[in-house]
Amino acid sequence: MQPILETKNISKYFLYPVKFQVLKDISIQLKRKEFVSIMGKSGCGKSTLLYILSTMDTAYEGELFIDGQNMSQLTRNELASIRNEKIGFVFQFHYLLPEFSVLKNVMIPALKLGKYNIDTIQKRALEKLSILGIEDQAHKKASKLFGGQKQRVAIARALINDPKIIMGDEPTGNLDSKNAETVFDILRKLSDEMNMSMLIVTHDLDFAKRTDRIIEMEDGYILK
Repeated sequence: MQPILETKNISKYFLYPVKFQVLKDISIQLKRKEFVSIMGKSGCGKSTLLYILSTMDTAYEGELFIDGQNMSQLTRNELASIRNEKIGFVFQFHYLLPEFSVLKNVMIPALKLGKYNIDTIQKRALEKLSILGIEDQAHKKASKLFGGQKQRVAIARALINDPKIIMGDEPTGNLDSKNAETVFDILRKLSDEMNMSMLIVTHDLDFAKRTDRIIEMEDGYILK
């Protein structure tokens, strides 16, 4: 079966203050429904790689395929459309809009995609909040939630367009062990039951050991 995501010989250079190669000939695959973590020391290139895989950074050498389509040949608008429809993001910091309700925060990516009318989007947002067990918080302002609840809202927002891949950059980094465990269990369930692929950058070895596979990075290379 064709992988949901694949890179072929991706290299990346930073040009300032001096030219420096941060990613070196990266070739990886992410299978459908696979739950993969990326680990390595700070500065090894993990987040830079994730930024490329998410299509937000296009200044690289090599090829990136998502769902069989070559991203390297698309315009910025086409990339933005694919990113919004096929990729959901969960970061270390939740990036919720504090003055908006939980429901509105979850709805935003779907409103941006423009695929459904507002009533349908609201219904879908409530369904995602229900999956995360926080539908009772829907009409609260995001600023009123606790840390673990905010991260659940961030995951619900990532799910609103039914993406094929969830990408996370240290999604449990700001959470205590109990909430980190909850977030892992949620991601595991999404992978197993909703056929989503997970690609998660993490420093948490306990988290990584429970994923299907660990991609280890060092000095811009993939070790295994």
